[in-house]
Amino acid sequence: MQPRMRRVAAFFSTVAAALLLSLSLSAPAQAATHNPVIFVHGLSSSSSSWDDWIADFKADGYTDSELYAWSYSWGQSNVTTAQQLSAKVQSVLAQTGASKVDLVTHSMGPMSGRYYLKNLGGTAYVDDFVSIGGTNHGTSVAGLCAWLYTSCAEMYTGSSFLTALNSGDETPGSVSYAAYWSNCDDYLNPDSTALLNGATNVGVSCVSHTDMNNDPGIYTQVRDFIA
Repeated sequence: MQPRMRRVAAFFSTVAAALLLSLSLSAPAQAATHNPVIFVHGLSSSSSSWDDWIADFKADGYTDSELYAWSYSWGQSNVTTAQQLSAKVQSVLAQTGASKVDLVTHSMGPMSGRYYLKNLGGTAYVDDFVSIGGTNHGTSVAGLCAWLYTSCAEMYTGSSFLTALNSGDETPGSVSYAAYWSNCDDYLNPDSTALLNGATNVGVSCVSHTDMNNDPGIYTQVRDFIA
């Protein structure tokens, strides 16, 4: 009887192994939970301006490998920054294996982000684009620093940079665009500069310009938009 029992046990062991192999081969590969998010700050700022939102995203299930607060030399031309952003996107995609990223930008940040999308092929690599208090059509306040920094001159209302950036389609490609603005934003004059044709334009509560990218209420809306 012992040899027979061993043969029966071996048979069922083989069947079980085959079943487990079949299930493992048919199960779909586990996809990444979120697109990587790259945060782009504005004039006279740095990646640390996103610290509060980075903590909020982590509390809501994002990991360090999905969150990239990026710093650049904010006085340079937004064209140069856009070129550097393009390289950053490719680096993040290679590092994570993702096919697209989400861009979350503040103040002057949308200018380089939008240049990247419009002129450097960025629409192929970006899923969602968020502008927070963005100087999308210029601000007269930039006149205070236009003589000091190229980026600031480009941010001034009617600059050649903005005229070219806003010609034609302001929201190109299949990217989902959102623009958040506040009527308490003293850095944007006029307030309507923040709006983008073709985007989901959202007026928020009375929040100052420097607080917009650490405000918890705006964070919740941005998180839901890119999700």
